[in-house]
Amino acid sequence: MVTTPVTSITFEEYLTYDDGTGFHYELVDGKLELMNPPTIEHFLIAKWLEQLLDAEIKRLNLPWLCFRESGVRTGRNKSRLTDLCVVTLEQAKELRKVSAVFQTAPLIIVEVVSPDSVKRDYRYQRSEYAALEVPEYWIVDPLTNKISVLLLEEGLYEEVFFTDSQQIISRTFPEIIITVDQVLRAGNLS
Repeated sequence: MVTTPVTSITFEEYLTYDDGTGFHYELVDGKLELMNPPTIEHFLIAKWLEQLLDAEIKRLNLPWLCFRESGVRTGRNKSRLTDLCVVTLEQAKELRKVSAVFQTAPLIIVEVVSPDSVKRDYRYQRSEYAALEVPEYWIVDPLTNKISVLLLEEGLYEEVFFTDSQQIISRTFPEIIITVDQVLRAGNLS
């Protein structure tokens, strides 16, 4: 991860920051951190999950929306770019004409692990999302062939690992029936 030459930036400045490169940045303690472009595997898994969650939201006629690569403010001068997040329609309406950086907790966040995001996905974001009180956080890890589902309990995450043909259990989407193998196979090009 590369830090840009900007030495310090506020959250408000981050919302309108554009260096003209088209790169995506997260804001971490007032510093911009360049996000490396994801792998094709990463994109395919995120796209498959987005389509699955969109279909479930539609099937249940829920007033929710699923977004890829939206921001979530996790501190005074911190903002993360999620791979996927599900928010209420009301949360989305608040940001209709401004930068898509949610300042309230999404219902669920899903991150797909890449070689350069292991520490960020498992450690930093975990504590930041818990502090924000995100009720459910998935870590989809094609590097270790597992999916971790973290459920917020009394301010801390309780973590359950799923592997192989195990069905993923979600509090947010309790009727969804998918296995780890299905999710990880979505990243294949064959």
